[in-house]
Amino acid sequence: MSLLHAEEEFDIDYAASLAGRSVELMAKNEIPATPANFTLWFNFALGTIPRLNKTIYALLANKRKFDRSVNKGLYDTFVKQQVGALGGVEIPTEINSIIANARDHLAVAISDNRSQIQALDQVSSDLDRGQDAAVAIKRLQSELHDATSRAARTEARLAESSAELAKIKESLAEAELRSKTDALTGIANRHMLDQHLRSSLISAMEHGTPLSVFMLDIDHFKQFNDRHGHQVGDQVLRLVASVLRSCVRDRDLAARYGGEELIAILAGTELEECRDVAERVRAKISGAKITKRATGEDIGAVTVSIGVAQFVPGEAADTLIRRCDVALYEAKKQGRNRTVVADAADVALERNDTSPQSS
Repeated sequence: MSLLHAEEEFDIDYAASLAGRSVELMAKNEIPATPANFTLWFNFALGTIPRLNKTIYALLANKRKFDRSVNKGLYDTFVKQQVGALGGVEIPTEINSIIANARDHLAVAISDNRSQIQALDQVSSDLDRGQDAAVAIKRLQSELHDATSRAARTEARLAESSAELAKIKESLAEAELRSKTDALTGIANRHMLDQHLRSSLISAMEHGTPLSVFMLDIDHFKQFNDRHGHQVGDQVLRLVASVLRSCVRDRDLAARYGGEELIAILAGTELEECRDVAERVRAKISGAKITKRATGEDIGAVTVSIGVAQFVPGEAADTLIRRCDVALYEAKKQGRNRTVVADAADVALERNDTSPQSS
């Protein structure tokens, strides 16, 4: 896959025409001429990242404004990861050390094997010159014993290196999981949510598949904290997160959006199906019995209000989330402990509000 940062040889005239085309596209779509934006649109003009081109064409067809967040999302998804894969990735010091040790062990083993071969050749030569067979056998046994010992030591050292690599791999996996997980609730954190939502929206546009989202907020959450303390509030948050995670599929994402707000991203899901899932979550939470762990005291019912929205092709991620939030606020206004579906017409209204005024 060709990228601007890759070391490829372009015809000078062709490269100049691509650069001109990139600048023209950026000017037409009112895109700031930053290095990252130029790289993104150069690759679009180059046409060697099919998914990037398909996504941009979908955004253009839906008259999507290429603002800072959209360009950054496209760059991070399609260009940045490819640039990173082309080189410059530093190997951690620990892995370098393990590689060096393993290389040293193998070098010693190779040297020992050469010495062993020379010793065996010498035994064979002595036998040819008439040396006593018993002496030759004793020397041969000694050489084979030494070779076996050396091989065992090398194997043990390489096994140690392999074990150290396994520990590093496990640590990296744990660190990656921690970087994507909310420490309190155990579901995905905001960083993971942003990544997943961005890639899900792009995939939905690429394949023409539906994608729906619902956001929930714990009703009167501040009262739980004020009346029972933050430990009980944390207990309530963990319960709600657990119910949310149990009601969505493995391919869906349950995440903590912030504070007492949680969110679910349901790929390949129409609006009504998403609403049904949201209702199951709401009913299951309202039916749960929560008691203080320390005293066994019943702290009463917990309810949530939920806003549901379906992605409209070309819609920005923050617009989709905002529509969920508006529907959630409406659920609060209507009395809480209910699910409200967002109106897709809000997307068109927002686009009209933010579009440039005609002269």
